Amino acid sequence: MRFVIFGAGAIGGVVGARLHQADHHVILIARGAHHDAIARDGLTLETPEERVNLKIPVATSAQEAGLGEDDVVLLATKSQDTSGALAALREARPAGVPLVCLQNGVENERVALRVFADVYGAVVMSPTAHLEPGVVQAYGTKLTGTIDVGRFPSGTDERCRAVCEALSGANFDSTPREDIMVHKHAKLLNNLGNAVQAVCGNQADSGELYKRIREEGEAVLRAAGIGFEVADVADMQGRWERWGVREIAGRPRAGGSTWQSITRGAGSVETDYLNGEIVLRGRQLAIPTPANSLMQALAQQTLREGREPGWLTPDEILSRL
Repeated sequence: MRFVIFGAGAIGGVVGARLHQADHHVILIARGAHHDAIARDGLTLETPEERVNLKIPVATSAQEAGLGEDDVVLLATKSQDTSGALAALREARPAGVPLVCLQNGVENERVALRVFADVYGAVVMSPTAHLEPGVVQAYGTKLTGTIDVGRFPSGTDERCRAVCEALSGANFDSTPREDIMVHKHAKLLNNLGNAVQAVCGNQADSGELYKRIREEGEAVLRAAGIGFEVADVADMQGRWERWGVREIAGRPRAGGSTWQSITRGAGSVETDYLNGEIVLRGRQLAIPTPANSLMQALAQQTLREGREPGWLTPDEILSRL
């Protein structure tokens, strides 16, 4: 089984690095300066304990990667890039290649099922970062993180168990989940705070604002009859202690994935599929979601106007509500 990592950023790059270190056959698909740095120098993995350079094969496209019958595609792009990635994979893949969505949000699996017959959801909880070409960071010392996998929309199978076994041998805690979308909706609620960090900065006291955003999310999911209560997903502090999260070169992880997109100048953010998911379902159910709607808009404004995280305070946002 070869793992094709489509999107070798913070999550995809770290997962690919760990699988490579565990002697699995891996190829990365990356683009631009990140691809060029990996092709030239290898992928650099930084952790609190080491800095290693890994000579992992890298391609610019699925066509160049040359998908085969024994491949498993691990899709690790941001949600806004999923449609383009699926179109590229459709052109390159032979029939029967499975796809595992290592992505935030809950829309990717549904979109992928239009193209792929075998789609798996994955709940990824791992403190990682990607801020410069050719370099990814993983902050756990005991474990790199948790990646649970299940078939979409539900169930498990032998391939799911094989993927989890491979991840478990690559320094992740990984369990097959029959109800993977319940876990993914639990993670979605956690990710609603990503926009707050991207707009207000990672040092801001955002407790009240995040509370408002999460309460809206929970109300909408309950009204829709969607399960989301998973104790371990909500316990971030407990997970970080179990994983032994520490600083890298005296620096803590600076911010989450949306903050990293803004800081890296990625050109797009994922909030339409995070806060926007709550806004969408709220509109379908005629339930107001003003806090999530505002954060969705402010994240886009931050990107559009080239602003740095911290240009608004949580109190200023609350005053607008």
